[in-house]
Amino acid sequence: MKSSEADGVEEPGFKPLTADEAQAWRLKNPALIPWRIVALQAGVGGLMVLLTWLLTDERRLAASVAWGVVAVVIPAMVFVRALSRQMQVAHPKDAMLGLFAWELVKIVLTVALLLAAPQLISDLSWLALVASFVVTIKVYWLAMLLGWVQRKSKSTFY
Repeated sequence: MKSSEADGVEEPGFKPLTADEAQAWRLKNPALIPWRIVALQAGVGGLMVLLTWLLTDERRLAASVAWGVVAVVIPAMVFVRALSRQMQVAHPKDAMLGLFAWELVKIVLTVALLLAAPQLISDLSWLALVASFVVTIKVYWLAMLLGWVQRKSKSTFY
């Protein structure tokens, strides 16, 4: 253990992994493929819209559900695209600042889409919109929980 003089807390020493240890770590901790998650969110969202339309035969409910999905998927697509660019930044500090900036863009875009909903959808159902918004967001966690997130290929990050 190494002691930090600044705060008096002991820190473990840095030990680089061997090639075998690194490979074992990669197998235990598969990389996320963000585009796959966004596609799964869009697919589940599309299924929710279709089921809402078929079960209720109300266009306004289906449109409200669709807008909830759009308010998740479009900002997620923008963020994943920006994230793929940030992976190419040479300086970690710049990459981290870019990550935070794009996360802010994602949040602002999400809020803007939600605020635009009443102007774009006549007779909006906020309950349907919020329910589809929440379900679409939770698809990410469901995919991870069920192990649907697969490892990246060796040739590309996404």
